[in-house]
Amino acid sequence: MISTHLSLEISRFPIIEKEIFNLFINGNTKFTHLYIPYQFDYQIHLIPGAKHCFSELKFLSCNASINDDVLAGLIEICQSIKELDLFINEDNNNYEIVKLIEATKKLFNVRFLTKGNSKNDSFCKILESSLIKHANTIQYFKITKQPITKILSFFVNLKRLELVGHCFRTWNFFNTWNCNDTWNCLKNLSLPFLQILKTEKIPVRALTSLIENTSGYLIEISIDLDLDEIDNKRIIQAIYQNCPKLIYLKLSFQNNGILEVLDQLLTNCQYLNGLYIIFYSWELFDWDYLFEILTKSSPTSLFKLKFEFNLAPKLESLKTFFDNWEGRHPMLLLQIYHIDAERNKYFDLIEKYETIGIIKKYNYTYFIGNADSLDDFEWI
Repeated sequence: MISTHLSLEISRFPIIEKEIFNLFINGNTKFTHLYIPYQFDYQIHLIPGAKHCFSELKFLSCNASINDDVLAGLIEICQSIKELDLFINEDNNNYEIVKLIEATKKLFNVRFLTKGNSKNDSFCKILESSLIKHANTIQYFKITKQPITKILSFFVNLKRLELVGHCFRTWNFFNTWNCNDTWNCLKNLSLPFLQILKTEKIPVRALTSLIENTSGYLIEISIDLDLDEIDNKRIIQAIYQNCPKLIYLKLSFQNNGILEVLDQLLTNCQYLNGLYIIFYSWELFDWDYLFEILTKSSPTSLFKLKFEFNLAPKLESLKTFFDNWEGRHPMLLLQIYHIDAERNKYFDLIEKYETIGIIKKYNYTYFIGNADSLDDFEWI
């Protein structure tokens, strides 16, 4: 049984809540960003001064199961938003959310964040169709589930595309990913102004087709997917043949066989300044050959290097690499280890070359990297 004192405190919650909202929402304040949490049910649009407060709102983040009354209020006050983050659930999504999308005047950044591999095709189809109205203005788009419609083909002015698929790992000799989703919507898709492409667990054939059908404007590519040797070569060839202006690349290596095409990529992509190589295999990797390619074939613009691996290079190989880098732009270096029993010896070696200016700055972490863009190198 709840005590009288506790009951009194609980009864005060709505009063306290109202006072907090009134403190922030008034005729003297204007907000540009609004985050609506899951199961939020307070009708903020009814607070005096709310229309003034949100009249210049640019960004909205909310859940697709949003309360009807709250949604109605948002439709009324959020017509100026340009960026939308929408979290989509497995069920109980509010179909009326499309009215919010249709009410906005000029969306240019949209992220549909689906929970897991949800079976909510009918809802997603309606959502995607509602974006067609904004197809000419949308420049940034992220989706974490294979599209139901051909909505991507409408985004003729798209500059940034982020795709997240749902694959499962096959525990075979190569330890690769298999994708149930085909992502055929990417095949023969033309995005002539695309500059940034970030993907996770997207089938390599569909991805290769997308890169081949760009118009040479891609400057940043991040591909998170374990590939076998054939697919590794296929995707690298597509990049160096179609992305001459490339500045940043993140890609995983499965074995030594793809180092030859890496050489071609470094030769062709003369604007590259950031390279993030992931090598998860437990087989011996030819670090000497990789370092040789990097020092001989890299464009003079390349100086941001990030390596993620299970088996570290030998100290002597690393020393030779640093020696051969002399005379080039001092490197920014990040290494991500899984096993590093002798890490202090590596630190000592790297500090030596940092002192003499071959390495500008260095960092080391145990954690799998989240630094996928050029800006993420700036912490070094």
